[in-house]
Amino acid sequence: MPINSFLYPAPSTPTFAYNVANSVRLNAGDNPSGTVTQGTPTNVDKYTFSVWVKRADIGAGNSKIFSVQGSNANAEEKLEFNNDDIIWRQTEASAGNTTWERVTDRKFRDPSAWYHIVVAYDSSQGTAGNRCKMYINGVQETSFSSSSNPSSNLDSITNTSGRALKFFALSSNTSSQNAGAYFTEMVYVDGQQLDPTSFGEFDSDSPNIWKPIDVSGLTFGNNGFYLDFEDSSALGNDVSGNNNDVTFSNLAATDQSTDTCTNNFATLNPLVPSGGGFQSNSSVFSEGNLKFLTNNSSSNYGMCFSSIGVNSGKWYIEAKLDNKGGEDVFGISAQNITSTANYIGGGAYSWGFYQNGTYYHNNNGSAYDNNSWSTNDILRLALDLDNNKLYFGLNATWQNSGNPESGATGTGAVSITDPSSTDIGFYFFGYGNVSNSANGTISFNFGSPSFAISSGNADANGFGNFEYSVPSGYFSLCTKNLAEFG
Repeated sequence: MPINSFLYPAPSTPTFAYNVANSVRLNAGDNPSGTVTQGTPTNVDKYTFSVWVKRADIGAGNSKIFSVQGSNANAEEKLEFNNDDIIWRQTEASAGNTTWERVTDRKFRDPSAWYHIVVAYDSSQGTAGNRCKMYINGVQETSFSSSSNPSSNLDSITNTSGRALKFFALSSNTSSQNAGAYFTEMVYVDGQQLDPTSFGEFDSDSPNIWKPIDVSGLTFGNNGFYLDFEDSSALGNDVSGNNNDVTFSNLAATDQSTDTCTNNFATLNPLVPSGGGFQSNSSVFSEGNLKFLTNNSSSNYGMCFSSIGVNSGKWYIEAKLDNKGGEDVFGISAQNITSTANYIGGGAYSWGFYQNGTYYHNNNGSAYDNNSWSTNDILRLALDLDNNKLYFGLNATWQNSGNPESGATGTGAVSITDPSSTDIGFYFFGYGNVSNSANGTISFNFGSPSFAISSGNADANGFGNFEYSVPSGYFSLCTKNLAEFG
């Protein structure tokens, strides 16, 4: 399948003639939802919906993208992730039985990937199989675990006058089945069944990569809209010209993100194996996989790692210690950490800074600084893989009199192993709490933070939003920077 997935290690990133600036980051636990009431449709039998999605709630059931209730509670038209597949379906008004549906038979479990989804409805089509079309990343889905077709000229529930089109939540209860994901370039077209070339194209140099195009010139129809999420004070602003604004609930300005389908930022990876000293079974990921609660048990520590690893270049990240745990650790580990150690700093290819002023490597501790950590502190890492040095900062101060700009001298740095000279693969940024008695909570900032930044500092390429200045020559962990320096 052609993809726009930036799995670690990141593949070549295409050159984007059209760049998407912003997305909206949804935390399911906040019960986010949006509503727009449909007016008189251009054509009740035809519509197209297009959106780019980066999943965070991997494995969640009934994670709604949109949902519309029909004439009673049993009638609904919806598009959702259900566990790992995609469901687009209409149910009957009488008993809730399925009228028509498309349920994919393949899975969507990559938390680092942006998926482009298009669903296009036209019940006037003479060929029944053409009345409901679904496309993922530019390719029509033709294999389904379950599939049935609308009857000829069956009115859609979605595009009916007076109906409330709901987003990211159940149509009858906006505090239920809420989505946890990133969404951008959300487009609704009334009166046309369009194919994905209206919204994207294959990259000429990387023909397996599907990328967005400018959609502002589309004919949107009476009920159509286009959300680009560029106004943080009005995330539901319709820029199509129709002024069909979506009213959002339980979203804030900090839910606007620069993590998009044209510049994909690292997050945390919830698919790291649980148990065995890594992510405990009750650990909790939230805020678009940027916030992590260790939630330790008596037998498991809590660990999390970045979704993107690096083996060259210079990289900078920050993290806010939301709740100080019993024994917090912040550092890097190799791709094969699950076979080398059960905590950060415990293996030959793992280095961790601890709140007691020491750093650990290969299960050996050494003094590094004399400052203890406190809740709301900003922890900082500067990883220099040109000179194989690692620096740790606490708030405004680089510890051990460190100077990330000192190059090969490595003033105040910890020396690490060159990943390119070994078979260890990639280094991943990570956090853990290795106390069984106290939970820790941390919010990562790879450049698109989920928490408020009081100052605002970008890297030299203009990417990222950090509390403190990015050291010269270091960059935020996103695909545009990886394409140049990774």
